[in-house]
Amino acid sequence: MKESINITIIDREDAPHAIEVPLGIDLNLMEVGKGSDLPIEGTCGGMALCASCHCYVESDHDIFDRSDDEEDMLDQAFFVEDNSRLGCQIKMTEEMDGLVVKLAEVGD
Repeated sequence: MKESINITIIDREDAPHAIEVPLGIDLNLMEVGKGSDLPIEGTCGGMALCASCHCYVESDHDIFDRSDDEEDMLDQAFFVEDNSRLGCQIKMTEEMDGLVVKLAEVGD
């Protein structure tokens, strides 16, 4: 088993941020982004009750099995696309190695 994985988060100015993520401490993408000082709010604390960690999956990872709560929240979010996910619902596991996501624009 790997001790860490590498992911890329593209910010809203299209700048990529390569991040090494340690495994085994149950992090999600929103927590990784916040810990890397990226503008991911995570207002609800990772409960899928807001869309402030909305992002787009840009890599070929097949991670679109959304919970009902996530689907409900995305239905209320701005700028939703087919590849939209809530960062708080993407767990950092070994299978996420190479993941590339882009932060969604923030609606008014």
